[in-house]
Amino acid sequence: MRLAVFTKNLTNPAYGAARLGAERAAAAFGAEVLHFVPKKGDDPEEQSALIDQALALDPRPDAFVFSPVHASKVDPAIRRVAAAGIPLIGFVNPIEAAPSVAYVSSDDYQLSLAIATYLFTHLRGKGRVLVVTGPEESFTSLERLRGFRAVASLYPGIEWAGQVAGDYLRDVARERTGQWLRDNAPPDACLVANDIMAIGVLDALDAAGQTAAVVGVNAIPQAIDAIAAGRMLATADFNAMQMAFLAAECAVRHLRGEAVPASVELPVQIVDRSNYRQWDQPYEQRPVITLEQLRMQT
Repeated sequence: MRLAVFTKNLTNPAYGAARLGAERAAAAFGAEVLHFVPKKGDDPEEQSALIDQALALDPRPDAFVFSPVHASKVDPAIRRVAAAGIPLIGFVNPIEAAPSVAYVSSDDYQLSLAIATYLFTHLRGKGRVLVVTGPEESFTSLERLRGFRAVASLYPGIEWAGQVAGDYLRDVARERTGQWLRDNAPPDACLVANDIMAIGVLDALDAAGQTAAVVGVNAIPQAIDAIAAGRMLATADFNAMQMAFLAAECAVRHLRGEAVPASVELPVQIVDRSNYRQWDQPYEQRPVITLEQLRMQT
C-alpha cells in the first residue's frame, strides 16, 4: 500500500522529522511513502497542486497522511481527495474540509500554556517579554498565541513588551527580532512559538550583544543543543515525528480494516537543562512508539 504524505515545508526541521516518522512507520508496517512538500513553504496554491498531482498518479495512493498549510485555502483540493474515496488522516493541523479517519497532534493551546507558565515562573512573575509568533493565519501559531496571552493575563508583573511575526522561519525571525531590538529597550525574555524561530531570535540577540531568556516549541536538535549550551532556557516538545509515525500507522491499520482512534493527542513535555539528554540525539535515533504502546502509557 502507498501513503501520500503531505508536510508543509522544507525549512522547518520538525517537518523533516515528520517525514522521517512516516517513513519509519511505513517500514514497520509494510507500506510505501510518497512525499509531497511545497518548495515554497506553507504555500496553499502549491499544496493544492501537489494534491492534484498525487490524485493523477496511476495507481493512486491508498491514503493521504496530511497536514494542511492553511486553515481554509486548501479546502477545495482536500474535498477532491474525499470525492475520490481516498482516506484522509490528519496530523499537526486538523482537516476541516472533509471527514478524516484519524487526527494526530498535541494540544497547541495546552502546550503554549505550559511553556509560557515555565518562562514566567522562571522570571518570578516580572519582566519585559517579546513574543515571536508564526504566520498570522497559522492554526498552530494562533493557538499558541492564545495560550501565551491567557498565561500573561495571570501575571500582572509581566509586560508584553512587543510582538513580531517570525513566520516559522529562522531568517525572518532573526531579521524582525533584530529590527525590534534596535527600536526598543532590551527584553528580559523572548516567548517564541517554535524552535527554528527561537534560534533566529538567539542569532538576533547575539548580533545585538544582548541576552534574554528564550523559550520555544518543537524540541528540534538545534534547540536541544542551545539548551545544553545554556543559550536557550527551554522548549516544549511538539513531536511532529511521533505524530506522523502514528498518522501513518493509523492509515495502514485503517486500510487493513482495523479500527483506529478518531483522535490521538500526545502529552505536553517541557525540555530544559534538567532533562534535555532524553532528546539529545538525532531524529533517526529518537524513539517512537506505536498506538498500542501509547495506549499502555496513558
